[in-house]
Amino acid sequence: MTQCAEVTAIETGTRFAVIGAGVVGLCAALQAQRTGFHVTLIDSNEPGKSTSYGNAGYLATEVIDPLGTPDVLRAAPKLWLNPKGPICTPLKYATKAAPWYWRFLKASQAEPAQRGTQMIHQLNQAAVEAWRRTLSDIGAEHLLIKGGHLVVWENTKGLEEADRLIEKMRGYNIACEQVTGHALEQLEPELSASLSHAVFFPDIHRLSDPYQVCHALFNAFIQRGGDFITARVTALKPEQDQVNVDLMRNDGLTSTLRFDQVSVCGGVWSKSLLQQVGLDVPLEAERGYHVTFPDDQTRIHHTILSADRKLVLSPLGAGLRAVGMSEIGGVELPPIKKRFQVLREHTKGLLPKLFEKPDLKSSEWMGHRPSLPDSLPVIDQHPSFPRLSFAFGHQHLGITQAAITAELLMDKIQQKPETIPLDALRVDRF
Repeated sequence: MTQCAEVTAIETGTRFAVIGAGVVGLCAALQAQRTGFHVTLIDSNEPGKSTSYGNAGYLATEVIDPLGTPDVLRAAPKLWLNPKGPICTPLKYATKAAPWYWRFLKASQAEPAQRGTQMIHQLNQAAVEAWRRTLSDIGAEHLLIKGGHLVVWENTKGLEEADRLIEKMRGYNIACEQVTGHALEQLEPELSASLSHAVFFPDIHRLSDPYQVCHALFNAFIQRGGDFITARVTALKPEQDQVNVDLMRNDGLTSTLRFDQVSVCGGVWSKSLLQQVGLDVPLEAERGYHVTFPDDQTRIHHTILSADRKLVLSPLGAGLRAVGMSEIGGVELPPIKKRFQVLREHTKGLLPKLFEKPDLKSSEWMGHRPSLPDSLPVIDQHPSFPRLSFAFGHQHLGITQAAITAELLMDKIQQKPETIPLDALRVDRF
C-alpha cells in the first residue's frame, strides 16, 4: 500500500481522526471524508493487515443470532469437550476470561438473546446496500459478489435442524431453501458425496477478498486527500472543543495532535483507550484461525458453513480459505498450533479431492475478533465528550457490518435522525 507523508498538523478543514485501519476504520474514514471532514487515519500496522485480513470475506447477513443463546448454552459442554471442536479457552487465560464468560452467560438468556437477534438483524438487513454504496462510490463495485451460501449437514439427523433454520429464516424474510442429492451436487460438485443435505441462501454476498477490499478502501482514502500516520496511540485526552491524541511512532518519536473529532475503531485494542477516558467495556479478544490454500480459489462456488464441523469455506481471490474456532484468549498468547491441523482435517472431510494434490500448499493465520458478551458492537459517542466516538466490537460480523456501521456513526456524529435505533449499542450499556 502507498503511504502518504506523515503529518503533525492540519491547517484547514474540520480535523477528524480515525484510530484503527481495519475494515471498520477504513469505512469510517471514507464516510467522514464524504461528509466533508479532513481525515487522518492512525494505526501502528499496515491498513487491513490485522484482524480484517483473515476474515472469510462473506457478508453473513443470515447470521442473526448472538453467539450466546439458550441453544448454544445447552450445546456448549459437548462442543467444549470435543478436542476438534470450535470452542476452547487457553488454560493460561482462563482466569482472565472468567468475568467475560459470566457476562456472556447472562446475555445468553432467552430475553436478552432475542433482543440481540433483533438488533443484529436490523444491522444485517442494511449491510449489503451500505457496502454497495461504499464500493460504488470508489469505483470498486466489482469487489462485491452475489455468490450465495450453503449450510451443509453430513447426517440425516440434521434434517430437523435444517427445517428449523428454514422456518426461522423465513420468519425474518431471509430467502433460503433445502437442497439434497443431485441439486446439492450441481451447486457444489466437489463437496464430499457423504453430505446429507444443505440449506441454500441464494441472496448472500461476499467480498472478493478482505485484504483486497481494504486495499481499495485505503487507496481511495489517500487519493481523496486523507492522511495516514503509522503510530501507536498512547493516550486520548478529550475536551469539550477538541480531542488530544498522544502518539508514539514506530521510530520512537512522540507527538500530540489535536482534532475536532476522533473515532476509535481499533477492534479489541480499543479497550485500553476507553479505560483512559473513564469507560470500562468488557471487550475481549476472540481468537480465530484460518488456513488458506492459495491455488484453489475456484474449487467451490459459494461460501459454505458446515453445521457439524463449525467452519466456513470461502472462495477468495487469495485462495480457498477455511475459517473457524472461537477462543477467548487475549492478544498476547501464541496460536495453538493443533487448531490449524483441525481446520485442515475438517476441510478434508468436506473437500476430499483437494487433498489429492501431492504438493498442496497452504498458509496459516490467527487473528483477534473484538467480542463483547452480548455479541453487539458499540456505535456511540462518549457520554461526556461527544467529540470522541466509537465503533468496535463486531465479533464475527466485522466485515458484514463495517459499511453500515460507518454510515450510522457519521449520522450520529452529525445528529441526523436514526435510521436504525442505536440505544442497544451504547458504549455505557454494561
